[in-house]
Amino acid sequence: MIFFHDLFSNTLFLSSIAGWAVAQILKTLINFCFTKQFQAERLVGSGGMPSSHSSTVCALAASAALSYGASSFEFAITAIFAIVVMYDAIGVRRETGEQAILINKMMDIYDNVHGMKISEEKLKELVGHTPLQVLAGALLGVAVAYALH
Repeated sequence: MIFFHDLFSNTLFLSSIAGWAVAQILKTLINFCFTKQFQAERLVGSGGMPSSHSSTVCALAASAALSYGASSFEFAITAIFAIVVMYDAIGVRRETGEQAILINKMMDIYDNVHGMKISEEKLKELVGHTPLQVLAGALLGVAVAYALH
């Protein structure tokens, strides 16, 4: 029981979880505004606006800075972690999504020309983020950490 008490008293942990949850809820609402359809997958799915990955790691880093100071090793570790996650979201993960779009189009063309499906499932296209989505997630994460402190 002490473990759970300590865990749910940990401001860094709570800031990170709250950063993720707020981003996922906003992502779902923004998607609903644009598509006029509720998609439950948006509540836990990756990709979209704002980046929940960025919100989570920036809430963690901001919370570490607020709790231990900008010169602390805790802040240094979490800030580098946040930079790596955000770089990956804009780079490798975004390219993966772009490749999925192209492969899905190629599969559709093959299906139409040859009359048979290569696969029943399409590749997931919403994987990475644009720089704006990452920036929005980062700002949201910092705001959430600040609000919880």
